[in-house]
Amino acid sequence: MAIIIDGKELAKKIRANLKIECEELKNKQINPKLAVIMVGDDPASKVYVRNKSKVCEDVGIEYKEYLLSSTTTQKELIELIEKLNQDKTINGILLQSPIPANLDINEAFRTISPQKDVDGFNPVNVGKLVLNQDTFVSCTPYGIMKMFEEYDIDLTGKNVVILGRSNIVGKPLIHCCLNKNATVTSCHSKTQNLAQKAKEADILISAIGKANFVTADMVKENAVVIDVGINRLDNGKITGDVDFENVKEKASYITPVPGGVGPMTIAMLMNNVIKATKLQNRRSETL
Repeated sequence: MAIIIDGKELAKKIRANLKIECEELKNKQINPKLAVIMVGDDPASKVYVRNKSKVCEDVGIEYKEYLLSSTTTQKELIELIEKLNQDKTINGILLQSPIPANLDINEAFRTISPQKDVDGFNPVNVGKLVLNQDTFVSCTPYGIMKMFEEYDIDLTGKNVVILGRSNIVGKPLIHCCLNKNATVTSCHSKTQNLAQKAKEADILISAIGKANFVTADMVKENAVVIDVGINRLDNGKITGDVDFENVKEKASYITPVPGGVGPMTIAMLMNNVIKATKLQNRRSETL
């Protein structure tokens, strides 16, 4: 029977520590502030944005929302980002995805200042991650690495298999794990014998967005299983990519959905905002 990795509890602990750091900054007249840009009215994005604002409030981070209509042009979006880059009261900028299909999200990510890129999507920060340099790491992979750290799960020499190769989770996670000396295999929709590769994993991470895709026969005895998937079933229930009830009988550690990776993602976003605030103020002190 697996040990349940409690992301909700760990996120709570991280937020409590960040709250103290935030108070210390405010005592020095430094007020951490996050700007969130949302384009259009995607229902899931509205929920995510609302959750982020609540956690900001809990930690003590000032929160400013920029709600743009779905008719917003690329020029208008870029101009807003550039304005926020120049605004010294803003420490972190987050562009909520998805954005309307007619807009170029990659240009938007490139425009966000690397010093304010708390989501870790600017190519400068992605490059630093690849080179194993200190940077802002994409929040979900960062949260997963924190879970490994908290539960003393050593990646050195382990076979890590990652299902999914998105720019948000799969690709940055490859480099996070490589930087911890793991042997990493990336599996995706074109991978042959995916189930067999999954079964070879000491640590299996699924981020593909298919409910109950990972079954017990795809998991090695005593493997660590991390479920990044958030899928809504027809009955309204939220479930992950992993058949939790059956896989937990074989795994050594497993994350639940909900209450696993999800809360950690937002906690690490808050961590990145505090980090950005400190770096920006350290820089201005030395000028």
